[in-house]
Amino acid sequence: MSNAVSASKVRPALDLLYSDTEQALAGALDDLLSQRCSPAAVLARTEQPEAYDVALWKALAAEIGLAGLLIPEELGGAGASCRELAAAAERLGAHLAPVPYLGSAAVATATALAAAKSATRPSPGQQEAGIAADLLRRLADGTVTAAVAVTAVAMPAGKFPAAVQLSGPQPGDAAAGILRLRGRIDSVPDALPADVLLVPAEGVPNGLYLVEATAPGVHRVPVTSLDMTRQLCDVSLDGAPARQIAVGASAAAAVEAGLVAGAVVLAAEQLGLAQRCLDMTVAYGKERHQFARQVGSFQAVKHRLADLWATITQARAASRYAAACLAAGDPDTAVAVALAKSACSEAAVTAAQECVQLHGGIGFTWEHPAHLYLKRAKADSIGFGTADAHRAALASLVDLPAK
Repeated sequence: MSNAVSASKVRPALDLLYSDTEQALAGALDDLLSQRCSPAAVLARTEQPEAYDVALWKALAAEIGLAGLLIPEELGGAGASCRELAAAAERLGAHLAPVPYLGSAAVATATALAAAKSATRPSPGQQEAGIAADLLRRLADGTVTAAVAVTAVAMPAGKFPAAVQLSGPQPGDAAAGILRLRGRIDSVPDALPADVLLVPAEGVPNGLYLVEATAPGVHRVPVTSLDMTRQLCDVSLDGAPARQIAVGASAAAAVEAGLVAGAVVLAAEQLGLAQRCLDMTVAYGKERHQFARQVGSFQAVKHRLADLWATITQARAASRYAAACLAAGDPDTAVAVALAKSACSEAAVTAAQECVQLHGGIGFTWEHPAHLYLKRAKADSIGFGTADAHRAALASLVDLPAK
């Protein structure tokens, strides 16, 4: 028998190059963020009680349509894919934009989309789908910001989050279709500015519930975060009113979809951060002189920058592949996500560390933005699973035997 593989069985290669649409989106974002999100402005905001720039987020949602990129056109969104979502994340990471893009436009939107698609047609599934569709419409026009109430370190393919349980009903709840939730979720990203929380809860069976963030019984307490541009908060629910939007396997699939989208988009953000750190360091090496020479002309510096460029180039390929796989529904998505998150986490941390060190004395000052990039890179490196956790998952996925 011939060893040649039939052409019909060969998967078509995914295009990893940036499309015209992605490049146009990135250009529009750069123009707006350069005006509204300078390093000095980001640093100044970290010293304020409210670290998120809500006005900037509204501008990004209204003027560029970032909030509804994943949402179908019939629900008011752009009908784009994870490729465009990731391309935008690169620019937001490069500018350290303090907006809830990751939590709302990526994780919560992907979760709500999966819940709307997986809800069964007969009642009550039809009602659940209607609740999810209504949320998507509100997300698309930027009037509502959402977050999934899972801890920042939750990663795809893990156990269903079970920090919240159903509690006893109150009079009138059954007639209004309201259930009650009780529990606490620690270190939730992008939940502070959220208007709506999507809460996975343990039950028989498990479910996914929509909770208004300002409802009675909902308490959000800010957490002192390493990354001051993306605050975490502890969310506690004490008999909070909730509406079910998915149950059982549908709920698990919806949460998984959100975590996968979060990992892919976070990897793209890390890529954008790493590239910006490299660009800043190269520019500084050309401007700074020591011993009557450009700092960047010293061989040791050039070698470090060349190694960093190679690391970022490899991470870019991994990030682009993950976004393309998720957009196309490719069966290799799980492998691509694990590869991208592990590669981009290490690239971002390495680039930020080199940025601080190769800027010399000024790189260690509070006034220079290098420390903000390092803190974001360190925080992102554990978001949606550490590099080590994703490498372990990758080894399992490709049947690589443990040592």
